Amino acid sequence: MSKEQNNQKLLHWADQTAEKIIRERGDLETYTCASGITPSGTVHIGNCREIMSVDLVVRALRDRGKKVRFIYSWDDYDVFRKVPLNMPQPEVLEKYLRYPITKVPDTFGRDESYARHHERDVETILPKVGIYPEFLYQAQRYGESMYAEGMKIAMDHRAELKDILNTYRDDDHKITGEYCPVSVFCTKCERDTTTVDGWDNEWSLHYTCECGHAEHLDLRNTGAAKLGWRVDWPMRWQHEKVVFEPAGKDHHSQGGSFDTARLVADKIYHWQAPVSFRYDFIGLKGIPGKMSSSKGSVISLAEVLNVYQPEVTRYLFASTRPNTEFSISFDLDVIKIYEDYDKTERIAWGIDKAKNDEVYAKERRIYELSQINGMPPCCSYQIPFRHLCNLLQINAGDIAAVIKQMTDLKDEQYERFVARANCAWFWITECAPEDFRFQLRTNGEKAEVSAEAAAAVRNIRDNLLPQMDTMDEKALSTALYDAAHAAGLEPKSLFTAIYQILIGKDQGPRLAGFMKIIGKEQLEQLFRLY
Repeated sequence: MSKEQNNQKLLHWADQTAEKIIRERGDLETYTCASGITPSGTVHIGNCREIMSVDLVVRALRDRGKKVRFIYSWDDYDVFRKVPLNMPQPEVLEKYLRYPITKVPDTFGRDESYARHHERDVETILPKVGIYPEFLYQAQRYGESMYAEGMKIAMDHRAELKDILNTYRDDDHKITGEYCPVSVFCTKCERDTTTVDGWDNEWSLHYTCECGHAEHLDLRNTGAAKLGWRVDWPMRWQHEKVVFEPAGKDHHSQGGSFDTARLVADKIYHWQAPVSFRYDFIGLKGIPGKMSSSKGSVISLAEVLNVYQPEVTRYLFASTRPNTEFSISFDLDVIKIYEDYDKTERIAWGIDKAKNDEVYAKERRIYELSQINGMPPCCSYQIPFRHLCNLLQINAGDIAAVIKQMTDLKDEQYERFVARANCAWFWITECAPEDFRFQLRTNGEKAEVSAEAAAAVRNIRDNLLPQMDTMDEKALSTALYDAAHAAGLEPKSLFTAIYQILIGKDQGPRLAGFMKIIGKEQLEQLFRLY
């Protein structure tokens, strides 16, 4: 990368973060970047902000020739504390509260556990947006006693850990009495209803469970013990040599869990906390507050991809700084988002001229980071999303019929065009406002229109349609107004009648452009009834 390219790329926040990592951590053989989540319910698009953000920084590091290890931790050894509202058979799940999530059954009936179900959903969809992390399963790693040394260090320093965890807490929330950083899932009842009540200062601890069971465990050969997450998080930073991991604004609040983890990493595990930034929440338009898996008010990445092409989905994240809140919208804002992406694409390919060189460099970088697997061979087929929606509705969702009209569609644009058409048709049928939807009358049913309107339609059919293909939209619009006046009608009355004839509604897309999209042949068939 040349110095000039480097300076240009620093216009984007992902490149700025990559430069900061290199500057603060120096020249490393491998830069480990981390993300992770507890699969306690549907992993929603809000959760994806972290992994998307990490992926963008990973790409920025790799663009600088750095070797990067991108890990995604499934915290599937966490406790199952609450049944989300959108899960099937909640009465079954209720019986597994206080179990590790990997021991909870999948009430969807698909996977070997509740945790694995949610993990598989994410692992299947991430490649569609070009994200390929190395997945780490914490239940497996604890089960293999991989963190025995980390747990022993915590047990040996539990008094110091207690002081660290109390650093930012007020008097009402400070830990009092004996503190134990390790918790245990009872080997008899499998719940975490246990109390650690003995430590031999070597490797063995003793616990007692509410079920009445008690035993000694050696940390080197048990999978029943684990660290509490405020200690587990910084322990794993050191174990995996993590140099970058962002966190949500709740964790990054002053004196919050990240500040505590930073102290634990430094003082207990002698590891410098990773470079980080705070990312904001993602909302759903029309739903107040942040998304919550436990409340069931979520939209998954798979559901977002029904409406937004993968590169447009990435664009939502690449074009927004992480500390800026935004909402995922499924209303008419979808049209605007596609328009914004298309404009960025035209600038990136030099079809539209940017305001200045800096704007060009930034827009091109956003476009590069939005792509799934590097820059495509050419610009997409630039058809406005609204226009595509009209074409699809005129053709009753027949994408092949729409493609026949795209005589200049290149082979290397075909796949992206079909993907956009599928998204557009899903949006029309499942999400679009009712007044945006329409369907051409194709069953021979006549609309109820006045005799004056019918006469005007016949005049348009016989005298205007034959020359429509030679007219631009503005000329056709003028001719339609003239036809209304010639029939002694208000233009609005005639237009309402034509919309009724075409789609059975009082209004629709701009009439002149709509008629040109429908085409002379179909219009003649529809107008012939009058």
